[in-house]
Amino acid sequence: MAEMTSAERVIAALRNEEPDRVPHFEWILDGHVREAILPGCDMEEFTLRMGLDAILTQPDFHREQVAENRFRNEYGIVYEQTEEEHVVAIEGPIATMDDLRNYEPPDPHAPYRFESLKKLVSRYKGKIAIGVHVNDVFSIPRNLMGFQNLLMALAAEPELVRGMVDMSVDLNIEFAKECARLGADFVFTGDDYSSTDTPLMSPQTFRELMYPGLKKVFAGFRDQGLLTVKHSDGNILSLLDMILDAQPHCLDPIDPNGGLDIAKIKQEYGDRFALKGNIDCAHLLTFGTMEEVVQQTKDVIRTAAPGGGFILSSSNSVHSKVKPENYLAMWNTVRTYGTYPINVDGLETTGAGAAFG
Repeated sequence: MAEMTSAERVIAALRNEEPDRVPHFEWILDGHVREAILPGCDMEEFTLRMGLDAILTQPDFHREQVAENRFRNEYGIVYEQTEEEHVVAIEGPIATMDDLRNYEPPDPHAPYRFESLKKLVSRYKGKIAIGVHVNDVFSIPRNLMGFQNLLMALAAEPELVRGMVDMSVDLNIEFAKECARLGADFVFTGDDYSSTDTPLMSPQTFRELMYPGLKKVFAGFRDQGLLTVKHSDGNILSLLDMILDAQPHCLDPIDPNGGLDIAKIKQEYGDRFALKGNIDCAHLLTFGTMEEVVQQTKDVIRTAAPGGGFILSSSNSVHSKVKPENYLAMWNTVRTYGTYPINVDGLETTGAGAAFG
C-alpha cells in the first residue's frame, strides 16, 4: 500500500477502513512528558517532530482572571488551573430553572470563535488530521451547574436537566457547523459518563435524560459531514448500546480499568465503529517497565488493528505522571508493528526488546 498522509490515515481509520499503518495521537500529552522528550516544544511542534497523526484544537473563548490560578470564561464558569494540562470547573452560573431561562450561552458564531482552527487548517489541511473538541450532553450541564448539583438534579429536577441537555446539544451542533465550514476533519466529545466502577447515573436515567440528546447531537455532527469520536472512560458497558445507537464513527478509549476488553469490543462491535485506545495510562504507562509497555502495545495491535478501524493511544491521556520512556515505548512499538497488513503471528512472540532495536 502506498504511504498515506497522516490526515488520510486517520480519516481511513475513522471510516472503519484499513490505512497504511495504525495511526497514533493523544487527546492530552502533558507538558512534563513533552519536555522530557523534546525540550522546549509546545504541542504543535511536538506533534510535527514526533509525526503524530492528528492535531487538535477547540473553540476559542475569552476569559477573565478572577483569582490566582482561576479564571471565568464566556460560559460564566469559573475554572481552576492545575498541574495537569486540563482545568477544573469549580463554580457555575445555573442552579434553577429560572437561571436557565435567563442564561445566554456563548455565541457559537462569534468572529473569533475558531481562530485556532483556522490557523491549523491553513497550515496542515490534508497533511495532518485536524480534530476539534466539542461536547455532547453531559460536560456543559455539569460545569454550568456543578457536578454534585447536576447529579442531584437528575432525580429532583429532571426538567432542568433536560433543558440543560437541549441547550448543550443545540450549541454544539452550531459549533459543528463552523468546524465543518472551516475545514476540520473530525470532532470529538470528551463528556465522561462513568467512574471506573459504574456509570454516574442509572441506565434508565441516562435513557430518559441523556440518550435523546446524544442521538440528536451526533446526528447533527454527521449532517455536517464530520467524522466523530465519542470519548468516555470508565465502565460504560451498561450504556454502550445507547452510545453506539447515536452512531459515532469511533469509540474511545475502551478503558481497561473500567472493565472493557478491547478484543471483545472489536469482535462484537468492530463492524459498527472504529476503536481508539487503550494502553493503560493509570498503571502501566505510569509504573510499568518499557518492556511491559511494548508487550501490551503489541497485544492491543494484534487484537484491535486487523481489518482497520483502529487508532492506538493511551487509555485516556498521557498525563504528567506517565514515564516519558514508557510513552516512547508505546510510540515506537506502533511504528514498528503497526504497518498493514498486520503481522499477527509476529505479534504473538514476546520479543519485547525488538521495538528498541
